[in-house]
Amino acid sequence: MANEKIYDVLVIGGGPAGYTAALYAVRAGLSCLVIEKMSAGGQMCETMHIDNYPGLADTTDGFTLGAAMAAGAARFGAETVQAEVTSLDLSATPKTVLADSGSFAAHTVILATGATHRHMGLDRERELVGRGVGYCATCDGMFYRGRRVVVIGGGNSAVADALYLAGICEHVTLVHRRDTLRASKVHHAPLAACENVTLQLNSEVVRLMADERLTGVEIREKDTGRVFTLPCDGVFISIGRDPVTALVRDQLTLDETGYIVADETTKTDIPGVFAAGDVRTKPLRQIVTATADGATAAYFAEQYLQQNGL
Repeated sequence: MANEKIYDVLVIGGGPAGYTAALYAVRAGLSCLVIEKMSAGGQMCETMHIDNYPGLADTTDGFTLGAAMAAGAARFGAETVQAEVTSLDLSATPKTVLADSGSFAAHTVILATGATHRHMGLDRERELVGRGVGYCATCDGMFYRGRRVVVIGGGNSAVADALYLAGICEHVTLVHRRDTLRASKVHHAPLAACENVTLQLNSEVVRLMADERLTGVEIREKDTGRVFTLPCDGVFISIGRDPVTALVRDQLTLDETGYIVADETTKTDIPGVFAAGDVRTKPLRQIVTATADGATAAYFAEQYLQQNGL
């Protein structure tokens, strides 16, 4: 079913970036539709404990914060459709979006589709998220202060996580499946200087040990075949992220890792199309940086509409 209304702003993705963009758009007097395929909050819903978002006096979870963001945007008139976008034409006038619930049109589009953490695929991995298994050390590391943790991965993100955790945890074991780290050389010296970090190279975590919470991991050394159990309180899986950009791969410029090329203005290489949050190229991906992107994208969408008499 086609929706005949042409929105000023159409936001794809109902996470922190998407709903902040919607809030700022409708408060500027623009009509705005958010299309989200799951629940408000997006990837944030996987986070069980949020303590580092400004203004929160108490811990909250991603689902609760996402619902509050959606409600705040709706209070000023933002609309939401729960649907999955299947295709879009960003060069059309107006820009068109096809979802499994119908088609929509808008003068501007804000892409806030985010990025997904890569999972190991281990038994009980998803079940133990928030109970010993995490994917964001800067988000959840404080819950393991003074404890023993494991970081899985060997790239820049994994090493950065290990260095961050080394400052607050009793001990960090970095497990990498190759015999050398993939991280840039600049990270190697600081890592080697950390007395409470152990490198477990040429190894892989093959099992998560747990009752109600994680109690340890089972590690297999690839060169010897030896399998042993390492007790720990937490595991941070840092083997990369995959940006959700399949829909725009042939329309927008992406960087070598698949993220949409957009600077701090959130502008892409198609006028009237913006990328906000984890889906764009940026050095830090956190809830607070996503909301900042959303506000910025809405501002420049408003500027685009004014400049083009829309």
